Amino acid sequence: MDIIDSIKLIDTNLFLFLNGLNNSFFDAVMFAVSDKLMWIPFYISVIFITIKYWKREAGWIVLALILCIVISDQVASGVIKGLVQRPRPSHATDLVGLVHLVNGYTGGRFGFVSSHAANAVGFALLSSLLFKNKKYTLIIFSWAALTAYSRIYLGVHYPLDIIGGTLVGVFSALLCFWLIQKLRPSLLLPQKTSNSTAFANTQIPISTLSLTFIFIIILAFTKL
Repeated sequence: MDIIDSIKLIDTNLFLFLNGLNNSFFDAVMFAVSDKLMWIPFYISVIFITIKYWKREAGWIVLALILCIVISDQVASGVIKGLVQRPRPSHATDLVGLVHLVNGYTGGRFGFVSSHAANAVGFALLSSLLFKNKKYTLIIFSWAALTAYSRIYLGVHYPLDIIGGTLVGVFSALLCFWLIQKLRPSLLLPQKTSNSTAFANTQIPISTLSLTFIFIIILAFTKL
């Protein structure tokens, strides 16, 4: 057995262990967490505070955040998945009957790398670099980690898919942050708010994210 086969074996065994930790409550939670539409209120709240804080220059920040997600998504799904063509565990013939799936969801054919992980990590890293708030950084990366883990729980990604997606997200975020540094460096300085200068107040997106998660928990309980 060569090193690549050994890595794949470890990856598969770790996937089966993590995917096997399931119950009906977390089925509902993870399925909702993995739903991109569930987090639209959070994205709107980020755009709101961006406009409120950067005012006329907010378009550059919003553009950078959108560009980060587009790059992450296209590199992950549009390029790497087609080149590597590694089947998702939900489509792996040697894992039939071993993978825990939720609501019959299997995803597309190929899984390396995870675009969910790439997009979530990219958005989390870039927004945390822009907002410069420790509490926001902790919460947004917890959200990104939960989003990435939900893909393993749902049986549609191996751990290596998540790691690969994470690296793509980091690359995309750092690229977009570098572009801001080069093109609009003044946006990275504390902006004038009323009669003082400060970094953006991130309480609104933090609260929105927390309320969305509480809603998911309540929703999961109603399905038991």
